[in-house]
Amino acid sequence: MLDPARLRLLREFADHGTMTAAGESCGMTSSAVSQQLATLEREAGVRLFERAGRRVRLTAEGERLLGHAHIVLNALDAAEEDLRSAATPRGPLRVACFATAAVHRLLPAIAVARTRHPDLHVILYELEPREALDTLRAGGCDLAITFTYNLIPEEPPPGATGRVLGAEPIMIALPEGHPAVADAVDLRLLRRDPWVAGSRDTTDHEMLDRACALAGFHPNVVHTADDYALVMRMVREGLGAGLVPELVATVVGVPDGVVLRPISAIEITRTTHALVRSLTPAAGALLELLQTGGPRETAR
Repeated sequence: MLDPARLRLLREFADHGTMTAAGESCGMTSSAVSQQLATLEREAGVRLFERAGRRVRLTAEGERLLGHAHIVLNALDAAEEDLRSAATPRGPLRVACFATAAVHRLLPAIAVARTRHPDLHVILYELEPREALDTLRAGGCDLAITFTYNLIPEEPPPGATGRVLGAEPIMIALPEGHPAVADAVDLRLLRRDPWVAGSRDTTDHEMLDRACALAGFHPNVVHTADDYALVMRMVREGLGAGLVPELVATVVGVPDGVVLRPISAIEITRTTHALVRSLTPAAGALLELLQTGGPRETAR
Protein backbone atom coordinates (compact mmCIF):
# COMPACT_ATOMS: atom_id res chain seq x y z
CA MET A 1 0.00 0.00 0.00
CA LEU A 2 1.27 3.46 -0.86
CA ASP A 3 2.17 5.58 2.14
CA PRO A 4 0.26 8.92 2.29
CA ALA A 5 3.25 10.61 3.95
CA ARG A 6 5.44 9.68 0.96
CA LEU A 7 2.69 10.83 -1.41
CA ARG A 8 2.87 14.21 0.31
CA LEU A 9 6.63 14.27 -0.30
CA LEU A 10 5.96 13.45 -3.96
CA ARG A 11 3.61 16.41 -4.16
CA GLU A 12 6.15 18.67 -2.46
CA PHE A 13 8.84 17.54 -4.90
CA ALA A 14 6.56 18.28 -7.85
CA ASP A 15 5.67 21.70 -6.44
CA HIS A 16 9.25 22.76 -5.61
CA GLY A 17 11.24 20.98 -8.30
CA THR A 18 14.17 19.68 -6.24
CA MET A 19 14.80 17.32 -3.35
CA THR A 20 16.47 20.14 -1.43
CA ALA A 21 13.53 22.53 -1.79
CA ALA A 22 11.04 19.77 -0.93
CA GLY A 23 13.08 18.96 2.19
CA GLU A 24 13.18 22.61 3.27
CA SER A 25 9.41 22.80 2.87
CA CYS A 26 8.90 19.69 5.04
CA GLY A 27 11.71 20.26 7.54
CA MET A 28 13.76 17.34 6.21
CA THR A 29 17.18 16.95 4.67
CA SER A 30 17.41 16.38 0.91
CA SER A 31 18.95 12.98 1.64
CA ALA A 32 15.94 11.96 3.77
CA VAL A 33 13.56 13.12 1.04
CA SER A 34 15.50 11.13 -1.55
CA GLN A 35 15.36 7.99 0.60
CA GLN A 36 11.62 8.32 1.18
CA LEU A 37 10.87 8.87 -2.50
CA ALA A 38 13.05 5.90 -3.40
CA THR A 39 10.94 3.80 -1.02
CA LEU A 40 7.77 5.17 -2.68
CA GLU A 41 9.15 4.11 -6.06
CA ARG A 42 9.68 0.57 -4.75
CA GLU A 43 6.13 0.54 -3.31
CA ALA A 44 4.71 1.69 -6.65
CA GLY A 45 6.67 -0.94 -8.59
CA VAL A 46 7.39 1.46 -11.47
CA ARG A 47 9.97 4.15 -12.20
CA LEU A 48 8.75 7.46 -10.87
CA PHE A 49 11.90 9.56 -11.42
CA GLU A 50 14.46 10.02 -14.16
CA ARG A 51 17.56 12.11 -14.69
CA ALA A 52 17.38 15.20 -16.86
CA GLY A 53 20.92 16.53 -16.92
CA ARG A 54 21.88 17.35 -13.34
CA ARG A 55 18.27 17.40 -12.17
CA VAL A 56 15.67 14.75 -11.35
CA ARG A 57 12.18 14.91 -12.81
CA LEU A 58 9.03 12.80 -12.76
CA THR A 59 8.51 10.09 -15.36
CA ALA A 60 5.16 9.69 -17.08
CA GLU A 61 4.26 7.12 -14.40
CA GLY A 62 5.38 9.59 -11.75
CA GLU A 63 3.06 12.21 -13.22
CA ARG A 64 0.20 9.71 -13.20
CA LEU A 65 0.88 8.86 -9.56
CA LEU A 66 1.06 12.57 -8.76
CA GLY A 67 -2.49 12.98 -10.12
CA HIS A 68 -3.68 10.16 -7.87
CA ALA A 69 -1.73 11.67 -4.96
CA HIS A 70 -3.62 14.94 -5.31
CA ILE A 71 -6.94 13.08 -5.15
CA VAL A 72 -5.90 10.93 -2.17
CA LEU A 73 -4.35 13.76 -0.18
CA ASN A 74 -7.26 16.12 -0.85
CA ALA A 75 -9.62 13.41 0.39
CA LEU A 76 -7.51 12.90 3.53
CA ASP A 77 -7.39 16.65 4.16
CA ALA A 78 -11.18 16.82 3.78
CA ALA A 79 -11.61 13.92 6.20
CA GLU A 80 -9.40 15.59 8.80
CA GLU A 81 -11.27 18.87 8.42
CA ASP A 82 -14.59 17.07 8.78
CA LEU A 83 -13.44 15.37 11.97
CA ARG A 84 -12.11 18.65 13.37
CA SER A 85 -15.46 20.24 12.58
CA ALA A 86 -17.30 17.45 14.38
CA ALA A 87 -15.18 18.13 17.48
CA THR A 88 -15.87 21.87 17.33
CA PRO A 89 -18.31 23.06 20.01
CA ARG A 90 -21.41 24.20 18.17
CA GLY A 91 -25.01 24.83 19.10
CA PRO A 92 -27.78 24.95 19.76
CA LEU A 93 -27.21 23.78 23.34
CA ARG A 94 -30.32 23.85 25.55
CA VAL A 95 -29.63 24.59 29.21
CA ALA A 96 -32.13 24.40 32.08
CA CYS A 97 -30.97 26.46 35.05
CA PHE A 98 -32.32 28.09 38.21
CA ALA A 99 -32.40 31.87 38.05
CA THR A 100 -29.46 33.13 40.08
CA ALA A 101 -27.08 30.45 38.86
CA ALA A 102 -28.01 31.66 35.39
CA VAL A 103 -27.16 35.25 36.29
CA HIS A 104 -23.96 34.57 38.22
CA ARG A 105 -22.51 31.55 36.43
CA LEU A 106 -24.24 30.68 33.16
CA LEU A 107 -24.43 34.17 31.64
CA PRO A 108 -20.71 34.88 32.25
CA ALA A 109 -19.91 31.51 30.65
CA ILE A 110 -22.06 32.39 27.64
CA ALA A 111 -20.25 35.72 27.30
CA VAL A 112 -16.87 33.94 27.16
CA ALA A 113 -18.25 31.30 24.77
CA ARG A 114 -19.23 33.98 22.26
CA THR A 115 -15.55 34.72 21.73
CA ARG A 116 -14.00 31.33 22.38
CA HIS A 117 -16.66 29.18 20.67
CA PRO A 118 -18.55 31.39 18.19
CA ASP A 119 -20.53 28.44 16.79
CA LEU A 120 -21.90 27.52 20.23
CA HIS A 121 -25.39 28.93 20.75
CA VAL A 122 -26.86 28.45 24.23
CA ILE A 123 -30.63 28.43 24.74
CA LEU A 124 -31.60 29.12 28.37
CA TYR A 125 -34.68 27.75 30.15
CA GLU A 126 -35.22 29.06 33.69
CA LEU A 127 -36.35 26.03 35.69
CA GLU A 128 -36.12 24.92 39.30
CA PRO A 129 -33.94 21.83 39.94
CA ARG A 130 -36.65 19.15 39.91
CA GLU A 131 -38.21 20.65 36.78
CA ALA A 132 -34.77 20.84 35.18
CA LEU A 133 -34.08 17.17 35.98
CA ASP A 134 -37.45 16.13 34.53
CA THR A 135 -36.67 18.12 31.41
CA LEU A 136 -33.24 16.49 31.13
CA ARG A 137 -34.75 13.01 31.54
CA ALA A 138 -37.33 13.74 28.83
CA GLY A 139 -34.68 15.04 26.43
CA GLY A 140 -36.04 18.58 26.55
CA CYS A 141 -32.63 20.05 27.40
CA ASP A 142 -29.00 19.08 26.90
CA LEU A 143 -27.59 20.33 30.21
CA ALA A 144 -29.24 21.00 33.56
CA ILE A 145 -27.83 23.17 36.33
CA THR A 146 -29.36 22.10 39.64
CA PHE A 147 -28.62 22.04 43.35
CA THR A 148 -28.87 19.54 46.18
CA TYR A 149 -28.79 19.82 49.97
CA ASN A 150 -26.57 17.60 52.08
CA LEU A 151 -29.62 16.79 54.23
CA ILE A 152 -31.46 15.43 51.17
CA PRO A 153 -29.15 13.05 49.29
CA GLU A 154 -30.14 12.72 45.64
CA GLU A 155 -28.66 10.62 42.87
CA PRO A 156 -28.34 12.00 39.33
CA PRO A 157 -30.78 10.59 36.77
CA PRO A 158 -29.74 7.24 35.23
CA GLY A 159 -27.34 7.83 32.39
CA ALA A 160 -26.56 11.42 33.41
CA THR A 161 -23.04 12.66 34.15
CA GLY A 162 -22.62 15.34 36.80
CA ARG A 163 -19.98 17.87 37.77
CA VAL A 164 -19.88 19.95 40.92
CA LEU A 165 -19.80 23.70 40.29
CA GLY A 166 -19.68 24.91 43.89
CA ALA A 167 -20.97 24.55 47.44
CA GLU A 168 -22.12 26.99 50.09
CA PRO A 169 -23.44 26.92 53.67
CA ILE A 170 -27.06 27.59 54.51
CA MET A 171 -27.58 30.55 56.85
CA ILE A 172 -30.50 31.67 58.97
CA ALA A 173 -32.15 35.05 58.36
CA LEU A 174 -33.62 36.77 61.42
CA PRO A 175 -34.90 40.25 62.18
CA GLU A 176 -32.42 42.49 63.98
CA GLY A 177 -32.99 42.37 67.70
CA HIS A 178 -34.37 38.80 67.67
CA PRO A 179 -33.40 37.15 70.99
CA ALA A 180 -31.85 34.16 69.17
CA VAL A 181 -29.36 36.31 67.24
CA ALA A 182 -25.78 35.28 68.09
CA ASP A 183 -22.53 34.52 66.31
CA ALA A 184 -24.08 31.12 65.47
CA VAL A 185 -27.80 30.49 65.97
CA ASP A 186 -29.18 27.44 67.76
CA LEU A 187 -32.29 26.34 65.86
CA ARG A 188 -33.81 24.98 69.07
CA LEU A 189 -34.35 28.57 70.19
CA LEU A 190 -36.77 29.01 67.26
CA ARG A 191 -39.08 26.09 67.97
CA ARG A 192 -42.00 28.45 68.69
CA ASP A 193 -41.23 30.99 65.96
CA PRO A 194 -43.12 31.27 62.68
CA TRP A 195 -41.15 30.32 59.56
CA VAL A 196 -41.01 31.35 55.92
CA ALA A 197 -40.30 28.27 53.79
CA GLY A 198 -40.13 27.33 50.13
CA SER A 199 -43.28 26.12 48.43
CA ARG A 200 -44.53 22.73 49.55
CA ASP A 201 -43.08 19.76 47.67
CA THR A 202 -39.86 21.71 46.99
CA THR A 203 -36.44 20.71 48.29
CA ASP A 204 -36.24 24.06 50.14
CA HIS A 205 -39.32 23.16 52.19
CA GLU A 206 -38.06 19.62 52.80
CA MET A 207 -34.65 20.94 53.83
CA LEU A 208 -36.23 23.16 56.51
CA ASP A 209 -38.27 20.22 57.83
CA ARG A 210 -35.17 18.02 58.11
CA ALA A 211 -33.01 20.72 59.69
CA CYS A 212 -35.61 21.40 62.35
CA ALA A 213 -36.14 17.67 62.91
CA LEU A 214 -32.44 17.36 63.69
CA ALA A 215 -32.94 20.17 66.23
CA GLY A 216 -35.82 18.25 67.80
CA PHE A 217 -38.93 20.08 66.57
CA HIS A 218 -41.25 20.56 63.61
CA PRO A 219 -41.20 24.10 62.15
CA ASN A 220 -44.31 26.24 62.30
CA VAL A 221 -44.39 27.19 58.60
CA VAL A 222 -46.80 30.08 58.24
CA HIS A 223 -45.67 31.55 54.89
CA THR A 224 -44.17 30.12 51.71
CA ALA A 225 -42.04 31.96 49.15
CA ASP A 226 -39.53 30.82 46.53
CA ASP A 227 -37.91 34.19 45.81
CA TYR A 228 -35.11 34.84 48.30
CA ALA A 229 -35.40 38.61 47.92
CA LEU A 230 -39.03 38.27 49.01
CA VAL A 231 -38.05 35.92 51.86
CA MET A 232 -35.56 38.48 53.19
CA ARG A 233 -38.17 41.23 53.17
CA MET A 234 -40.71 39.00 54.88
CA VAL A 235 -38.13 38.32 57.58
CA ARG A 236 -37.54 42.07 57.93
CA GLU A 237 -41.29 42.58 58.45
CA GLY A 238 -41.25 40.03 61.28
CA LEU A 239 -43.28 37.40 59.41
CA GLY A 240 -40.89 34.61 60.34
CA ALA A 241 -37.37 33.20 60.21
CA GLY A 242 -35.93 31.78 57.00
CA LEU A 243 -33.08 29.58 55.80
CA VAL A 244 -31.16 30.98 52.84
CA PRO A 245 -27.88 30.20 51.02
CA GLU A 246 -24.92 32.31 52.14
CA LEU A 247 -24.50 33.98 48.77
CA VAL A 248 -27.93 35.52 48.96
CA ALA A 249 -26.14 38.31 50.85
CA THR A 250 -24.20 39.24 47.71
CA VAL A 251 -26.78 38.18 45.13
CA VAL A 252 -29.93 39.91 46.38
CA GLY A 253 -28.50 41.86 49.31
CA VAL A 254 -29.43 41.86 52.97
CA PRO A 255 -32.09 44.49 53.72
CA ASP A 256 -31.69 46.83 56.67
CA GLY A 257 -33.23 45.20 59.69
CA VAL A 258 -32.20 41.63 58.73
CA VAL A 259 -29.17 39.65 59.91
CA LEU A 260 -27.69 36.48 58.44
CA ARG A 261 -26.01 34.09 60.83
CA PRO A 262 -24.48 30.59 60.66
CA ILE A 263 -26.40 27.73 62.23
CA SER A 264 -24.76 26.06 65.22
CA ALA A 265 -24.46 22.30 65.72
CA ILE A 266 -26.06 21.38 62.36
CA GLU A 267 -24.15 21.65 59.09
CA ILE A 268 -26.40 22.44 56.13
CA THR A 269 -24.87 22.98 52.70
CA ARG A 270 -26.14 23.41 49.18
CA THR A 271 -24.13 22.12 46.23
CA THR A 272 -24.65 23.28 42.65
CA HIS A 273 -24.28 20.67 39.90
CA ALA A 274 -24.22 20.61 36.12
CA LEU A 275 -25.71 17.44 34.59
CA VAL A 276 -25.59 16.14 31.02
CA ARG A 277 -26.83 12.94 29.41
CA SER A 278 -24.37 13.12 26.51
CA LEU A 279 -20.97 14.80 26.82
CA THR A 280 -20.90 16.34 23.34
CA PRO A 281 -18.20 18.85 22.34
CA ALA A 282 -20.74 21.63 22.93
CA ALA A 283 -21.70 20.39 26.39
CA GLY A 284 -18.06 19.76 27.31
CA ALA A 285 -17.05 23.28 26.27
CA LEU A 286 -19.80 24.88 28.33
CA LEU A 287 -19.03 22.68 31.34
CA GLU A 288 -15.42 23.83 31.23
CA LEU A 289 -16.50 27.47 31.16
CA LEU A 290 -19.00 26.90 33.99
CA GLN A 291 -16.24 25.42 36.13
CA THR A 292 -13.51 27.92 35.31
CA GLY A 293 -15.12 31.04 33.95
CA GLY A 294 -17.59 32.06 36.65
CA PRO A 295 -17.87 32.51 40.40
CA ARG A 296 -17.08 29.44 42.43
CA GLU A 297 -20.39 29.59 44.24
CA THR A 298 -23.95 30.23 43.12
CA ALA A 299 -27.12 31.21 44.89
CA ARG A 300 -30.69 30.98 43.76
